[in-house]
Amino acid sequence: MVEATTFFVSNAASITAAAAAPGDTIIMLTNGVWNNATITFTKVGSPANPITLKAQVQGQVFITGSSHLYIGGTNLVVDGLVFTNGSASQTSDIIAFRASNGSSVHAKNCRLTNTSVIDLNPASDATDYKWVSLYGTSNRVDHCLLRGKRNSGATVTVWLTSGVPNDHLIDHNFFDDRSFSGSNGGESMRVGDSNTSTNSSRTLVESNYFYRCSGDAEFISSKSCDNVYRYNTFVSSQGCLVLRHGKRCTVLGNFFFGNNITNTGGIRVIDEGHTIINNYFQDLRGRDTRAALSLETGITNSPLNGYFQVKNALVAFNTFVNCTNIIIGVDYGDGSQLQSPRDCIIANNIVKGTASQLIDIQGFPTNITWQGNIFFGVALGFTLPASNSTANPLLSLAADGLYRPATNSPAIDAALGSYTNVVDDMDGQPRVDPKDVGADELSTAGITRGPVKLSDVGPVDPDTDGDGLTDLQEYLAGTDPNDSASAFRVTSVLQTNGSIRVTWTMGPSKTNALQAVTAADFTTNMADIFTVTNTTGTMTNYLDVGAATNTPARFYRVRLVP
Repeated sequence: MVEATTFFVSNAASITAAAAAPGDTIIMLTNGVWNNATITFTKVGSPANPITLKAQVQGQVFITGSSHLYIGGTNLVVDGLVFTNGSASQTSDIIAFRASNGSSVHAKNCRLTNTSVIDLNPASDATDYKWVSLYGTSNRVDHCLLRGKRNSGATVTVWLTSGVPNDHLIDHNFFDDRSFSGSNGGESMRVGDSNTSTNSSRTLVESNYFYRCSGDAEFISSKSCDNVYRYNTFVSSQGCLVLRHGKRCTVLGNFFFGNNITNTGGIRVIDEGHTIINNYFQDLRGRDTRAALSLETGITNSPLNGYFQVKNALVAFNTFVNCTNIIIGVDYGDGSQLQSPRDCIIANNIVKGTASQLIDIQGFPTNITWQGNIFFGVALGFTLPASNSTANPLLSLAADGLYRPATNSPAIDAALGSYTNVVDDMDGQPRVDPKDVGADELSTAGITRGPVKLSDVGPVDPDTDGDGLTDLQEYLAGTDPNDSASAFRVTSVLQTNGSIRVTWTMGPSKTNALQAVTAADFTTNMADIFTVTNTTGTMTNYLDVGAATNTPARFYRVRLVP
């Protein structure tokens, strides 16, 4: 039995110096701010007894300024930190699974969990660095919040060593609000790169939530072989999950919700041997390379950073509802892409649309097998092959917000081919032969998964003082997470001589904006009407002159200005 020791540390040097053994815990004792800290965690734990570096109180240790975390040992866990308020002079990766910047000593069997990285952006968007760089093998990033990246460099990057599969796990993270003003380099995730793209990574990306990840046409850029992307949910993200380089990747059981936003896309396929099954696509408005599904045309004798011909792709048992279209043979139109997709199977999918044509075939794809699909709603775009249908699939909007087939749908028991690798559906319900067409199998079995919910992802974020705001929310707002009387909230809305006075609490040196809208819709058309930076006190107010006589009535909220 391992006798565990707890080390209490108050600075980065003490973390390095702690003589921690397998099973020990290093507690970052000083709640509050660790500014300009370079934390090096290079201990050696064991699989059964890892060494853990954790916050004294979850969500109350804040790493700020030009800070870095290096995880360069084996069987280590980092738990419960918050990286925020970064320095504009930041020039290198925030968190790296190696012993130091540029080190060849990489992590193995290490884990980053319950950690937040928020708004760590340099003065220039063109400055390139990653927030999390995964080196080594068999490492995990889970239950983290990654919010507000604006600059060049993927939010999370997996780096490959030639000939060595990574076997990393990236799961249950919240990727939130990714933007970038440039044309390339704003991915939320990149797995591999062009130079190592023929290598097997075997990275598993599952059960993550991506919201407004719109920094790049490729919100996920897969640039290696044998990766699995499954059970993730993408919402209002203007790009695609792109199998950019590499072979034999699987895209399984993901949900794509575009909310009718321009350039929201699904999956783009390049290179050989990919499998795309049980995915659900709804209200995507991307076109061309950002279509709901596109199989890209390749380059003859493609270089590693080019476009390899799509071959032997399987696209089966997916459901597309109200998306712009599916494109077979998309290219960038510069004349260099001449190798159309070939030897692919497109089977047992439901494609229901109301705009454009359902399928756009470009170039000269060869030996494409169309089998058991149901196309309905608008013009198909090509001559319907035998063994496919244009019947109404009788999809209706269910209580969970998904379009599902009715009990009398022609999709029921209509799948063609055996497809023994398709054992369940998008809900985790078992497939029963003869299988149903589309991502949903009509079943009375229990639903074991579905679209990822916000409650499924991100760090545990306590509310220490019980005031309804988490400790992280209070830190960002400048209020005290240990005092229930200190909270960022509107305290009164009062009519005064035909006007309305809105009063709220705010943290010191924080900037707030009062917003108003003339309908009870707090997601669109909400405009700033007053901005204030707090220099004294904890309360502020604004008099909206004449607002009490406006028709319709106004609704207010206060936002924190980053």
